[in-house]
Amino acid sequence: MSQLYEQDNPTNNYKNVAHAFFLSLAITIAEPSTVLPLIIEHFSNSALIVGLFVSLLRGGAILTQLYAAFHAQSYKKVLPYLRRVFFFRWLSWFSIGLSIFFIGDAHKTLTLTFIGLGLFAFSLSAGFGAIYFKELQAKLFSKAYRGKTMANRQVAGSIASIVSGGVAGYVLSHFQAPLNYAYLFIVSSFIMGIGFFIFGTIDDEPLKENVQEKEKHFGLFIKNAFATLKDDKRLQQQTLAIFLSFACYLSIPFVILEAKNSVTLTGWVLGGFIMVQMFGSIVGSSLLWRQISNYEKMLYLSFIFMIAAFTAALFANNSYIYALVFFLYGIALDGFGNSGMNLIIEIAPEEKRPIYTAVQTNLSSFGLFFPILGGLLLKSFGSYELIYFLTIGLLFAGLVISLGLKKYGDKNHENSF
Repeated sequence: MSQLYEQDNPTNNYKNVAHAFFLSLAITIAEPSTVLPLIIEHFSNSALIVGLFVSLLRGGAILTQLYAAFHAQSYKKVLPYLRRVFFFRWLSWFSIGLSIFFIGDAHKTLTLTFIGLGLFAFSLSAGFGAIYFKELQAKLFSKAYRGKTMANRQVAGSIASIVSGGVAGYVLSHFQAPLNYAYLFIVSSFIMGIGFFIFGTIDDEPLKENVQEKEKHFGLFIKNAFATLKDDKRLQQQTLAIFLSFACYLSIPFVILEAKNSVTLTGWVLGGFIMVQMFGSIVGSSLLWRQISNYEKMLYLSFIFMIAAFTAALFANNSYIYALVFFLYGIALDGFGNSGMNLIIEIAPEEKRPIYTAVQTNLSSFGLFFPILGGLLLKSFGSYELIYFLTIGLLFAGLVISLGLKKYGDKNHENSF
């Protein structure tokens, strides 16, 4: 019992939750479904560029996660490395605000270039951070407690995002573009730093006893990682399902752009959409996802909510229906995040956890480039309905696969190791 108590240290739970609060308070100002598309559209009128930059915010992690796992599999402790990642992410975010402030509209292409570099660096470092963060979650918390602390993180993050939506609405309404965008990034970087500092003070990370001996070179690691994927049918299906969950990004950056055709997007209306989305996240985390410890069920329910969101988007012609779209989107997005992280922790052997995490996250994260496809289709055909229908079709395919995960696990997964 004492070992369990040490593992589920309430102080670590508080730091975990505080980290989520301050991080969400900071990054909501560049939410890929609302604010970021409008920032990019200010400097470029191309839907394809909007899709590319939304992908940059998250897609850079694909390039680093397998390499991070290659090293992390032999680490007994990962927190010292995570602290370095935190500093680099903070610096990348802060630099975006500085580039908008000092260059701005004077040289829009140059400003856009620096924004892209900052977003890419922020995302690139997240590839390392995701591996280390999931390792810490698995080591610090038991399965039951981890579900609760992750739900607490989501609620705290959603509350912070609602506050952030109000702040963003105020700044966007009271300052002219692009200075308002610069102010948001600069101020939020210091808020982000508070969350990074708090989480970095976790000082009782347990040593990992079952570590994997690191391969002689990265190429051999890649070979072994994909051999693991080939041998584990459950990992294959789970990764495919989570990849398809990212189909929401095919359309979501462009919903706010279509809304401009029927809704007057003042700063307060935009901030309101952010707050509605985050309220949906709170409702999902506190009333729904917190009650579910069956993560396969959480995954397929998330698909259902996301399909409902884009079905509503097909008929959106006023601010109330758009608010419903973002509300349902907020519920589903939190469900995807929670289920994806916990499913990989559940099926991975301890010594192979970084490898499993990297394989699933790396392959499924190719879905983060869906916004580029969405932008290309929108530029070519000019039809929002087309990308909404395509999104719904891909999400439905993910729903079907997620419904079969439990059966797949029961029949095949025990023989995979």
